[in-house]
Amino acid sequence: MQCRLLRGLAGALLTLLCTGLLSLRYHLSLSPKGVQETPGLSPPSPWPPELQLKDVFIAVKTTRTFHHSRLELLLDTWVSRTREQVTRPHLVVTNCSAEHSHPALSCKMAAELDAFLASGLRWFCHVDDDNYVNPRALLKLLKAFPWTLDVYIGRPSLNRPIHASEPRPHNRTRLVQFWFATGGAGFCINRKLALKMAPWASGPRFVDTSALIRLPDDCTVGYIIECKLGGHLQPSPLFHSHLETLQLLGAAQLLKQVTLSYGVFEGKLNVIKLQGPFSSEEDPSRFRSLHCLLYPDTPWCPQLAA
Repeated sequence: MQCRLLRGLAGALLTLLCTGLLSLRYHLSLSPKGVQETPGLSPPSPWPPELQLKDVFIAVKTTRTFHHSRLELLLDTWVSRTREQVTRPHLVVTNCSAEHSHPALSCKMAAELDAFLASGLRWFCHVDDDNYVNPRALLKLLKAFPWTLDVYIGRPSLNRPIHASEPRPHNRTRLVQFWFATGGAGFCINRKLALKMAPWASGPRFVDTSALIRLPDDCTVGYIIECKLGGHLQPSPLFHSHLETLQLLGAAQLLKQVTLSYGVFEGKLNVIKLQGPFSSEEDPSRFRSLHCLLYPDTPWCPQLAA
């Protein structure tokens, strides 16, 4: 089973998922021989084909401590819709430290970005192992952005820009400020922008950049994009971490969110408010109940009486 494979891996683990859920077939061949003009229709567009979920690279950052308690839940729920692609080639043992420190987190983010750049896919999305990803909502969101733009989208954890001291020549520093998307809620970057980040983010450079400004991985992503490239974060309310009051989301809103989370916040269990089909004891994260709401045909979901 997939879960046994995950538990057998030693050290810090990075699970890389290239999603193919709900992929729409693109019937028109783009080769010169495959394109035929049809009376009354415009000639073929030079733009890329419509974005599909198979074009999206999702990286789930985790560590051995949570292989049983968190990853099995993800494999049973939203990852189950991409089961055929969650195979050993998508599991990367990073050899990064299992500590929750700036260097360890940045080491894993560097591995995520390098794997994405090598994949050739069109979008990179990072989530944590306590996130539920709604692929339908994710695809809808990403398709709204023109492919010609540099896109960095996510949820800021602060209501103001963060400040950092940037070392300068001759033992000087410069105070910079920038927005960043919190990694705990997930964020996405398109390939066009990710390629521009490479001088500060590829290989060992990401860890070096993080150490330079003495901030963790998600802050470092924002720093590179806003301070080095002049880009901007596109804030989205559709990404959620356990550091917000998740109970405020209504049941009707849940279906539209890109990511959701669970955890302990201010000493209390923080989960979405959702009635059934499982009790809070059976489903403390509420991810199973949410999954059955989104995918009622899931075999283990209780079948409601007609």
